[in-house]
Amino acid sequence: MSNRTVKYTAGEIGRVRVIEDFLPSPDALVPREDHVKVTLSLSKRSLDYFKREAKKRRVPYQRMIRSLVDMYAEKQEGK
Repeated sequence: MSNRTVKYTAGEIGRVRVIEDFLPSPDALVPREDHVKVTLSLSKRSLDYFKREAKKRRVPYQRMIRSLVDMYAEKQEGK
C-alpha cells in the first residue's frame, strides 16, 4: 500500500451529471419460488449422505434435497 496522503481542497469539482439508477433491486436478483413446508421421513443413510455432501459444498442439506426433488419433478413433467 502507498503511504501517500491524498489532500482534498475546497473549490469547483467540475460538471456533475446524475446517472439514472439502472441496477435491479436486490429482490430482482434472487428469484424466489413459493415453498411449502412438509414433513418427510428419510432413512438415516440417506440423510447422512446429504448432510455429508452438503457440508463439503458448504450449502444447507435441505437445499440439496429440495433441488433433487425439483429436478425429478421437472424431468417427469417433460415425459
